[in-house]
Amino acid sequence: MASKTPVGFIGLGNMGNPMAKNLMKHGYPLIIYDVFPDACKEFQDAGEQVVSCPADVAEKADRIITMLPTSINAIEAYSGANGILKKVKKGSLLIDSSTIDPAVSKELAKEVEKMGAVFMDAPVSGGVGAARSRNLTFMVGGVEDEFAAAQELLGCMGSNVVYCGAVGTGQAAKICNNMLLAISMIGTAEAMNLGIRLGLDPKLLAKILNMSSGRCWSSDTYNPVPGVMDGVPSANNYQGGFGATLMAKDLGLAQDSATNTKSPILLGSLAHQIYRMMCAKGYSKKDFSSVFQFLREEETF
Repeated sequence: MASKTPVGFIGLGNMGNPMAKNLMKHGYPLIIYDVFPDACKEFQDAGEQVVSCPADVAEKADRIITMLPTSINAIEAYSGANGILKKVKKGSLLIDSSTIDPAVSKELAKEVEKMGAVFMDAPVSGGVGAARSRNLTFMVGGVEDEFAAAQELLGCMGSNVVYCGAVGTGQAAKICNNMLLAISMIGTAEAMNLGIRLGLDPKLLAKILNMSSGRCWSSDTYNPVPGVMDGVPSANNYQGGFGATLMAKDLGLAQDSATNTKSPILLGSLAHQIYRMMCAKGYSKKDFSSVFQFLREEETF
């Protein structure tokens, strides 16, 4: 049972919670920390060990997964006053599944390496539904020799675990994916809104799009129009899912990366502005597919 030694898990939000539960289902004892103690309660009730800071996680586990909202949160969890690096053991494997700036991942990797441990960035795609059903895609950056060790854990939470290259390349792949996702979601929302205003039934229009060349994940799996699909945020007043504020953050990372690499991202930049505008107008906590509702209500266009 050597492989079932405790795993540390830091960050039990919308994504981290179901990911940690899937590790439990595979028999891994967990050492848990979240900045919000309430997030830990159901794990504590299930018999998992809850500690008071990331450093305590590092003291008790030599394999740790972090799932945090922003670069600042990740830096605090690793390098803060009570961060992982205060008590990390040599040879530990630290996997960060947050979506953060690739430059921050590289900097954290350097700090971790100085402590004799291994850092890998492994952001995810698939959303809360895929996190629950163990169908996430992990994009992994780091030393290739350590990939098998990371894959053992990540395979308990996802159906695709892809090695991308050196530290930071996982983040690069994720940023590109989410930029395309934002653009396609806005496009789907615009097309659906136009079709509805032209007198088409939304379910019929979605069916036609999904058997035609306009088909995409936003139209066939995560349709933004209420009443078209069950089990998606648009069917639940855009609650849950992937918040507009997080999409705006990821688009900001894409914008920064595009500036640094002198890459033109005309639609990516416009998508960034649209999601920033949505956040300013009260949509920040709604799922990013609420761009459909935003476009319907925004008469100034």
